Amino acid sequence: MTATKRIGIAIVEHAGQYLVGTRGPDGPLPGYAEFPGGKCLPDETPSDCAIRECLEESGLPIAPEKLLQQLEFEYPHGRVHLHFYLCHPEDAKSVSDRHQGFRWVELAELTTLKFPEANADVVKMLVRESNES
Repeated sequence: MTATKRIGIAIVEHAGQYLVGTRGPDGPLPGYAEFPGGKCLPDETPSDCAIRECLEESGLPIAPEKLLQQLEFEYPHGRVHLHFYLCHPEDAKSVSDRHQGFRWVELAELTTLKFPEANADVVKMLVRESNES
């Protein structure tokens, strides 16, 4: 049995839009939509991982605001413990239209994208919270 991998995920919101990329062809779940994130280093907190991974993957420095959700999920390629953090860019001046393959999408488009199954509840949560405000 393989160990559960801790994953830090940055759900980056700016001006009502969310930063989303597409998984490459060589890893698990190719072609699926994804938020910036990845595996935690051995002594790294999931929030620090989300910050690091977002910067590495998109080039955008971010600040976590709050933990939205954490859950364990079993995929065919392994078990993951996901930590989803709502984040914002550290500086609005650092925001551009695209960030190294990631782009900004409206909440309505977010719901139409094909995300990994474990992301479904957090996307629904974002929609619900938007409708309540």
